[in-house]
Amino acid sequence: MTSPAELAEAFQSLYGSRPRIYRAPGRVNLIGEHTDYNDGFVMPAAIDFSTSVAIDARDDRRIVIRSENFSEPVELDLDQPPARGRGDWSDYPFGVAVKLEGTGQRLRGANILVRGEVPIGSGLSSSAAIEVATGFALLDIAGAPIDRLDLAKVCQQAENEFVGMRCGLMDQFISCFGQTGHALMLDCRSLAHQLLPLPENVRLVVCNTMVKHELAASEYNARRAECEESVRLLARELPEVRSLRDVTIEDLERTGGELPEVIRKRSRHIVSENARVVAAAAALQREDLKTFGELMGESHRSLRDDYEVSCEELDLMVNIANQAAGVFGARMTGGGFGGCTINLVAADSVDIFKQTVASGYAQATGRVPEIYVCTPAQGAERVA
Repeated sequence: MTSPAELAEAFQSLYGSRPRIYRAPGRVNLIGEHTDYNDGFVMPAAIDFSTSVAIDARDDRRIVIRSENFSEPVELDLDQPPARGRGDWSDYPFGVAVKLEGTGQRLRGANILVRGEVPIGSGLSSSAAIEVATGFALLDIAGAPIDRLDLAKVCQQAENEFVGMRCGLMDQFISCFGQTGHALMLDCRSLAHQLLPLPENVRLVVCNTMVKHELAASEYNARRAECEESVRLLARELPEVRSLRDVTIEDLERTGGELPEVIRKRSRHIVSENARVVAAAAALQREDLKTFGELMGESHRSLRDDYEVSCEELDLMVNIANQAAGVFGARMTGGGFGGCTINLVAADSVDIFKQTVASGYAQATGRVPEIYVCTPAQGAERVA
């Protein structure tokens, strides 16, 4: 875990001044995948893997940023900002700076050092963590008020328009609003949210397949386009439909036969996944972990068969997990095509679960997975 004192010392050795330090967490999504950009329901939890940003103001309007994960420093001139990113990691923090200025904020130049704990490419939203941490830091050193909802929206806009990834709001929202010990059910249309305490006798165990297939980004955007096409076609029979959030299973059964097969499958996943999130929230409130786990399994099968964003490694990891002692449920988490699974595991079975999954996956693939036992964590904050 990142030590603020060590990060401050590293910053001072690079830039010659003492910084302020901010952090924002990554997230794992318990259930509700690809529903956020369809105005649907999601249930993420912030996790105790964070991106930390050490920052100090400059006298000019340049942002100089270094990351301990990448060797070269990168600079942005706030008075001559690019319209779009250049295709590397710095697009995420720089995109936030550009979009904050676009809201009318007058930012100060800054020296920044980034230290990331969220595994890159794992589906645990390292992108949102660096966006939110950077935005929070830039606003604070400029003396600007920090509205967490506005910040989440700006970070999403940066990723959509500057980076070019058409993500929904879930990742940035939970990075801003996460609370220790809780998952959060979010209505991505109204932005109403409900904190859901996790029982003390379970743990969130994330298993990293250690693969990330190249088609992930392009297929993510393709799925979003397919959902928009579904809405366009369904609205001919259901004029009240503005997004797949407005469609029920009964609607699909009645009118979905006229949809192209691929569009119908994509729609079925989103509509059924929204229903699963609502049912999962009710199950968690009554601590019915058996039902919650069954809903996780249904979610994975839907992502595999209808949304077609799983892959061989994710399916294998889920199958191995489901055979382990103490597991309530397992599913892929994140955009898909590699990355991680999320597993709800009895606290007293975590060690044997980790051994079972690690040995089974390594034997089948030759890859050694990384396995993280995560604690639901606090959202973005300044660190003392």
